[in-house]
Amino acid sequence: MFGSNKLSEKSVKKALSTVMDPDLNQDIVSLGMISEIKIEGSKVSFKLTLTTPACPLKEKIEGDARQAVMAIEGVESVEMETDATVAGQKRNSDKLQVEGIKHIIAVTSGKGGVGKTTVSINLAVALKNLGARVGILDSDITGPNCPLMLGVDDYEPQAKDNRIIPAENYGIKCISMAFFVAKDTPLIWRGPMLDKAIKQFLTDVDWGELDYLIVDMPPGTGDAQLTMIQATDVSGGVIVTTPQEVALLDGRKGLAMFQQMNVPVLGFVENMSYFQPPGSEERFDIFGTGGGRKLAEEYDVPFLGEIPLDTRIREGGDCGKPVVASDPDSAVARAFTEVAKQVAANISIQTLAPVS
Repeated sequence: MFGSNKLSEKSVKKALSTVMDPDLNQDIVSLGMISEIKIEGSKVSFKLTLTTPACPLKEKIEGDARQAVMAIEGVESVEMETDATVAGQKRNSDKLQVEGIKHIIAVTSGKGGVGKTTVSINLAVALKNLGARVGILDSDITGPNCPLMLGVDDYEPQAKDNRIIPAENYGIKCISMAFFVAKDTPLIWRGPMLDKAIKQFLTDVDWGELDYLIVDMPPGTGDAQLTMIQATDVSGGVIVTTPQEVALLDGRKGLAMFQQMNVPVLGFVENMSYFQPPGSEERFDIFGTGGGRKLAEEYDVPFLGEIPLDTRIREGGDCGKPVVASDPDSAVARAFTEVAKQVAANISIQTLAPVS
């Protein structure tokens, strides 16, 4: 195909310009993903910079790029270095800008008990394992559970240069109201106090440089959700549901909230999707089947994946060892990782895809 091209940086770029990023529907040269092209005799080397370290199409793009360069006349070997840089969100508002954070992802559910915090924690760890810099903000002020599930519930907050140092475990930075009150002390707060606490967690915490800040929202569509969405630019929302009809009904409310507040919906995650006994290929649909996918199709939003019922998820949450960290090769950890890849891909699409 490229046999008439003389081997040069120009011919390498021309070959690579035929390689498309399927999610963004643009070629990798136009997207600025190719750099450091070097030619040494019949050897070509270059750098491929993906739009997220969690890119689900990494192997395909790498393979297509290698094949395109190998098709150039005179090329006998290709050396490719792959890394990733997450592009920051396009800011088009006068909302609060959180220094150092490229994307804020709100994880919510229409009702309690669907495993939203479990999904938030394991999503954060999966993104970190894939190479991203990640933090988690526990915005469930009156019922915070993130520290326990991340294994940092004994953390005592410290300050440096008038900013709060977040807890950290598994490479995930975390802030939560649980760090500031006794474990058995209930917080009975009205909306304005919740509003102030959430804004302080955004601005007064030393988050450093993060690709993704996961915000674990309380269930429902109340003050905390409104504060987060109104205060700062949220890159997208993830809605957690289960196959149960009542959960699907409340999932619609979460979707409506994001849509009314002009927050892009990254997709639905169906938790507790099915149970598969160890060593068996038989699946039991304890809470129903296919509801999350049907809901996503009904409203034309992405379906991010199914998370099965697994005792390791519960055990990991109880002892502060998320299953993605403690058993990364398990089927359930792989399911969380696939969800993380889809979330990262949809963020990249929201950020980089051309406006039609």
